[in-house]
Amino acid sequence: MSFHSLGLSDALLKAIDKKGYTQPSPIQEKAIPLILERKDVLASAQTGTGKTAGFTLPLLHLLAQEQPLKKRPVRALILTPTRELAAQIYDNVREYSEFLDLKAAVIFGGVNAKPQITTLRRGVDILVATPGRLLDLHEQGAFSLSKVEILVLDEADRMLDMGFARDLNKILKFLPGKRQNLLFSATFSPAIKKLASGILYNPAFVEAAPENTTAEKVAQKVYQVDKAEKTALIIELIDKGNWNQVLVFTRTKHGANRLSEKLGKQRISSAAIHGNKSQGARTKALAGFKSGAVRVLVATDIAARGLDIPLLPHVINFELPNIPEDYVHRIGRTGRAGAEGEAISLVSQEEREYLKNIEKLLKQRIPSEIVEGFEPTETPENTPLISQKNKGNSRNRNNNNSKRSSSKRNSNSSSSNKRSYRR
Repeated sequence: MSFHSLGLSDALLKAIDKKGYTQPSPIQEKAIPLILERKDVLASAQTGTGKTAGFTLPLLHLLAQEQPLKKRPVRALILTPTRELAAQIYDNVREYSEFLDLKAAVIFGGVNAKPQITTLRRGVDILVATPGRLLDLHEQGAFSLSKVEILVLDEADRMLDMGFARDLNKILKFLPGKRQNLLFSATFSPAIKKLASGILYNPAFVEAAPENTTAEKVAQKVYQVDKAEKTALIIELIDKGNWNQVLVFTRTKHGANRLSEKLGKQRISSAAIHGNKSQGARTKALAGFKSGAVRVLVATDIAARGLDIPLLPHVINFELPNIPEDYVHRIGRTGRAGAEGEAISLVSQEEREYLKNIEKLLKQRIPSEIVEGFEPTETPENTPLISQKNKGNSRNRNNNNSKRSSSKRNSNSSSSNKRSYRR
C-alpha cells in the first residue's frame, strides 16, 4: 500500500513526497482510514513506528476540508507529556501542513510564556501542548477550547505515570462534548483502559505490535555487575566498543548528573537531560548528541520520552526502571524504523526483582552475561532488594560496597591500564 491509496489530500501527499516517504507504516495504514472516517480511535503502537504521522496526517486532512474560521480558534488539540515530544509533534505538523492554510502552535513549560500567549491570541487551528502549561495559559484567557473538533492524547500512559490525571480531567471540562477523540499509547495498562473508556465513544482499536512487546530488531542483553562497579563497566563498554552515540538511562536526576560528570572526566563527551534542566540546556544537549558532538546522552525516563533520534545504535540501562513498562519505552529509542539496535542493562543484585518483572511483562528471558574483570560479588544474603530497603541497610550496603570495591581495585592493580579511571 502507498500513501496515495489512503485517501489523503493532494497537498498532504505533496508534503509526504517531499519528505521522501513512500509507504505507510503498519500503524499509519491501519489508523489513517479510521480517523478519516471521523471515528474515535484507541491505538497501541511502539515508539518508532510512525504513530505521530498516524494521527497528524488525517487530522490535517479533516481540518483542511473546511475554510478556516475568522479568528482561527483552536480546532485540534494534541496533548503530550513532555516538552521534547510536544516540540517533535509540532515540527511534524508544520512539515506536513506546508501546503495547507492551517496554523499551528506549541506550548510547554520551562520557557517564557509571553511569546506563546501572543501567538495564541493571533489564532491557531492546531495546538500542541503539555497539560500544565495549557492550563496555566487557559486560566489567563489566552485562548478558548470551546471549538475543539479533534482531541489527541499521545503517550497517554506516560501522562498518567507523571501524575497528569487531574489536569486531564480539568482540560476535558473545557472541551465541547461532541468531538473526535484519538488516544495513542505505546503500552496499555488498566489505568489507560479506564481513561479510554471515559473519553472515547465506540472506538476502533488498532494495534501495530503485540501489547508491551519490544522492537524485534533490538538485541537485548543483561550484564550482571555490582552496583559499585557500574560506572567503570559502562566506561569500558563505551571505550573498548568505540561507541559514538549512546543513550544511557538513570532512575534519578542526581544520578544522571553524576554519571555524566564521571564520563566527562574520562574524556567521553557527555550531557545529562532531566526535568531540572532548562529547556535551552535540554535542546542544546540533544542537538549535540544528534550532531555527534556529544557521544553519550544521560537521561531520566521523563526527559527521554519523545526523543526522536534516528538510527540510534545503543541504549544502556545504567539502572533498571521500577516500572516494567518503562523498560519497553527506554529500549524503544533504538531499533527504530527497521534499523538494528542494542539495549544493554547493567543489573546489580538488588535489581533482580525489577528484572524478573520486566521479563514477566515481555514473556521472555533476557540473555545474561558477566564481563571478565567485573564478576559480581553481591549475593542475596549481603544485598537487600531495592523494594525491601530502609535507610539503615542502605547505609550498610554502601559501606560494604565501598570495602568490596576497594578490595577489588587492589586485587586488580596489575591491570592498572584497564582500571585507571577508578582511582
